[in-house]
Amino acid sequence: MEIVRGADDFPAELAARYGFVKRVLESAAVLFDRDGFEVASLSTISARAGVSSGALHFHFSNKAALADAVGREAALRLEVSTGREAGGALQVSIDATHALVRALDHDAVLRAGFGLSDGAGLRVMWQQWVEDVLRRAEGEGARGRSVGDAVTAVVAVTAGLETLGRQDPQWLSQTPLTRFWALLLPRLAAASCLASLVASGTCTPSAPAAAVVSAPH
Repeated sequence: MEIVRGADDFPAELAARYGFVKRVLESAAVLFDRDGFEVASLSTISARAGVSSGALHFHFSNKAALADAVGREAALRLEVSTGREAGGALQVSIDATHALVRALDHDAVLRAGFGLSDGAGLRVMWQQWVEDVLRRAEGEGARGRSVGDAVTAVVAVTAGLETLGRQDPQWLSQTPLTRFWALLLPRLAAASCLASLVASGTCTPSAPAAAVVSAPH
């Protein structure tokens, strides 16, 4: 007897496929991040994900294809960190750096995306976003001569925190990045808007008053 599949069968099938791919990507990301791309093997990745090697090979022809998929997923997650556009451009940039560093603390996919050999693409994506938002800040009172230096500083500091955080998670806490912004903002923001900027970010569980930046004397 021929079995006719109804429309209701396909959402369940898609959900199962999504769950499979999610488990494999998470497993690959953890092992790429922990052991490195060269050391991590497809057999170890499939075992950690709880799937058969045959099923993994059906979806991903080789380890490079799997790494590409991890990189694409990491790019989507980076977009989430930079997707909040509430407030002025400077505060948006502060909040995005905090969101990125928080994500790096717990998201193996995002860490792996930056750590893979083609992670340069993710870094370029991040640098372009920082450039765009800080250039926008020029029209909101940021000191134009300082914007180029600020882009370099923000990209370098977030890259440094990512690297240091692999050895000591304390670097991915709120404090180091808040101190960086507290140091940078008086040199970047116009005095008229400095008091309204929150160096600790406005999306964190708490944004203490001490993190609001004061103009230098």
